[in-house]
Formats: sequence, structure tokens, C-alpha cells
Amino acid sequence: MTAGVRFLGALVGALVLLCAHLQPVQAQSIGKVYLMRGLANVFSLGMDTLADKLRARGINATVYEYGQWPQLADDAVAWSRANRRAPVVIVGHSLGADAAIQMAERMTALGMAPRLVITFDPVGVTQIGRSGGRFINFYQSNNGFGKHLTTTAGFSGRLVNRNLDNMPAIDHFNIEKADAIQADAIKEIVAATRRPRPPAPTPAPAPEAAIGTGAATALPASAMPASAPTAPQSAVR
Repeated sequence: MTAGVRFLGALVGALVLLCAHLQPVQAQSIGKVYLMRGLANVFSLGMDTLADKLRARGINATVYEYGQWPQLADDAVAWSRANRRAPVVIVGHSLGADAAIQMAERMTALGMAPRLVITFDPVGVTQIGRSGGRFINFYQSNNGFGKHLTTTAGFSGRLVNRNLDNMPAIDHFNIEKADAIQADAIKEIVAATRRPRPPAPTPAPAPEAAIGTGAATALPASAMPASAPTAPQSAVR
């Protein structure tokens, strides 16, 4: 093998390593996302699209029928406890949004509130009762279905209502399918389920700072500074 061929091989290898190093590192998710469809389990297929996008990012996400919320609440609490109180996210559309609120309340009553709840146009449940966690409600008040959410005295979380009345291309039957709205939801879910960064290591003290902090070290006589000569007593006035 000539020197030129060896050099070319080394150059290609270095470029491969550099490209691998420059690829964006995806934050590791430690949470679990429960998504619930609405009426008849066929009118909320945006939940499936959203779940696919989350799974592509390495997030554990599964779609369910809204009537399963009591069992899902029990499952979520057990899963979180078994995984060192890992975060749970609930997402629902229409009747699935109503179920998401009820599921959050049940989880809280069982001693494990969800980290995040995202609702798309809830239709029947308009108040959040005794629940913890952060709630984000994407809704339209002018489409004949969507509801603004309020809270009761037992609510211990945080609620944000995002009114989408000014988006004319959106209605109750596609609000959960809109790419822009899904992008906002994904951003919130990623932040809620991302593994926190470990604390930065404490830097070691500089060598100079270490001197004098432990036992005194005797210096050899040859390293001791010479004492200044003492003036004769008669010279002191």
C-alpha cells in the first residue's frame, strides 16, 4: 500500500468521525405519553399522527380510546412509580380531551399527578378539579364544540388556554391534525419528558489554592529565606 493510499484512507476515516460527531444529539426521553381519540374512536386520527412524530423522537407514546381513561390512570401511576416517578403526559381531542382531564384528576387522587396535560377542543368537561400538573388547552370558542377551561379551588397545577379563533382553516374536526398546532404540542411534550442534564462537575482547586489548606510542609533549610540583619541596639532611637 502506497503512502498516498494510506493517507487517503486516513482522511476518509477522519471525515466519517467528524460527521458523526457533528450530528445533533437527541435528548433522551424518560416519560410516557398517553393519547386519547374522541367519539367512535375514528374522528381524532391526528392523535395517531402525533404519536408517530413523538415516537420518531424517541418518546414512548401510545394512542387509546377515550373510554379507557380509568384504567389508563391506574396504569400511568403504576408505571411512574416503577420508574422513579418518571413524568407522564396526557393528550386528548374532543371527548378524548374530556377524558384527559378526568384521567389527570384520578392520577392526582392516587398520589401521582401528570407532568403535562394537552387538550384539543374539550366538549363536555369545562372545569379542572383536584389535579396537579400543567394544562395547555388548544381550543376554538367559535366552532360550536370547543370550550375554554377553568379551574376549581382544588386545582394545584397551572392552566394555559390558547384560543385559536383567529385560525379560519381550523375547526373541531381537524384542530388536532394541524401541523403548526402539533408542532407546539411536541415542543411542550419534549420539554416535559426530557431527561435533565447532569450537573456540571465541580472543578478541582488550583494547585496554588491547595497550599496551606492541609498540614504544614517543612521546607529544607536551604529553601528558607535569609533573615534580614538586625540593626544594633545603639542605632535604634
